[in-house]
Amino acid sequence: MNTRNSICSLLVAAIALMAATLPASAQSRGALEADARKAYNSLIVKVPAAKAIGKNAVAVLVFPKITKAGLMVGGQSGDGVLLKEGKATAYYNTSGVSYGLQAGAQQFGYAMFFMNEKSLNALNETSGFEVGVGPSVVIVDEGMAKSATSITMKDDVYAFVFGQKGLMAGVGLQGNKITRLAK
Repeated sequence: MNTRNSICSLLVAAIALMAATLPASAQSRGALEADARKAYNSLIVKVPAAKAIGKNAVAVLVFPKITKAGLMVGGQSGDGVLLKEGKATAYYNTSGVSYGLQAGAQQFGYAMFFMNEKSLNALNETSGFEVGVGPSVVIVDEGMAKSATSITMKDDVYAFVFGQKGLMAGVGLQGNKITRLAK
């Protein structure tokens, strides 16, 4: 009976997790764009490397709020805006699932700086851009950001994670996919 209760608890947690990480379609595109611009502006003010990279990027994809939660099985989801030459040109969703020793919930944002047209085309020409497949994506941490300059940055895409809130602990396998939203 104890095993049955554990399985039921895990199933309930997984269903609740998936419901919690579904994209918030109630947010209008205008509100999403405003949140993305605010998050991007805050990032480039706080992180000089983001500002330097932003000057050379052909486009920036900003996900202002991603919700991640999990208990053994986890998921994350959020919507974002592609900014090119200061204009919102497309809208995207990022979602992912993970499995492993993990528990908790958190919210965070991230910005992906596309440094060349080839990497931007990879985002736009696929039915879903999978992080880890295709152009090289470098996650810029605090230590790297302090020593990075536009001269030392030579990869296709740089991603900055910002605004973490909540607690998520654990180790697991994770996949993340970015999909363009219909107009």
